[in-house]
Amino acid sequence: MEAVTQGETFCLEPLVAGERAKLFPAARFDGLDCLAATFRRHAYAPHQHESYVMGVIEAGCETFRVRGERHYARPGQITFVNPLETHDGEPYGPGYSYRMTYPEVGLIREVAASLSGRAMIGTPFFPQPLVEDAEGAALFAAAHRAIEDGDDLMAGEEMLLRFYARCLAHHADLAVRSVGAEGGPVARAREVFEARYDEDLSLADLARLTGLPRHHLIRAFRRETGLTPHAYLVDVRVRRARERLRRGEMPGDVAAATGFCDQPHLTRAFKARFGVTPGAFRAAHAA
Repeated sequence: MEAVTQGETFCLEPLVAGERAKLFPAARFDGLDCLAATFRRHAYAPHQHESYVMGVIEAGCETFRVRGERHYARPGQITFVNPLETHDGEPYGPGYSYRMTYPEVGLIREVAASLSGRAMIGTPFFPQPLVEDAEGAALFAAAHRAIEDGDDLMAGEEMLLRFYARCLAHHADLAVRSVGAEGGPVARAREVFEARYDEDLSLADLARLTGLPRHHLIRAFRRETGLTPHAYLVDVRVRRARERLRRGEMPGDVAAATGFCDQPHLTRAFKARFGVTPGAFRAAHAA
């Protein structure tokens, strides 16, 4: 059986009223497709992908067959299809909504190598096509939405890497090595954040600057600082925003100057850390 792309599978059976399917790329992952869809009647014919298939059901139930066994996927579970495994998929009951990604083997090997500490690693295998993991499913859904929205690219990049790492550590046959002290690279990453907080930085940029693979950097940064790289960057941006607001600058101008995508993005981050909105903070210091 010839492997197909996810986009090609939609050509096999047109969608009907009440169904939707949005296929979009993950900007920080070369060649990684994401799918957000709702199906009432659409049924996938048996097919294969050269990539993995990893994702979650958000509502309803999907039934699919893989390795000769029928499965029923519901919210709170994670689905896995390994490369070149024949599988199908269709609604069970009135329909379902789901979010999926199709990571290439190279990306999953990259994360697996970071977790195991071994540069040379085979193709990871997920023995169970369906697992109960509500925390992992929530992490994936948040990552997928962040990538779809496109407002905070590092947030989506970081959460998706963390999701893939969680799946490898908990649901694949992989020995995970504890992360060691990486004070120098983490300090370098912090310097970059402090100096370039207003730029659209990526974890790939930081990996090149620090010499640590992306997911290893996430683990090491959290070990050293108690925060993930993205959380630290948002903290730096909020601190710089506070300085500008104290000087009387308008919140919209401050958001643009400190790397936030818009004023509501700044407001959410600022209130989460200081308990008041940027406008209220500015007004208090103007009195």
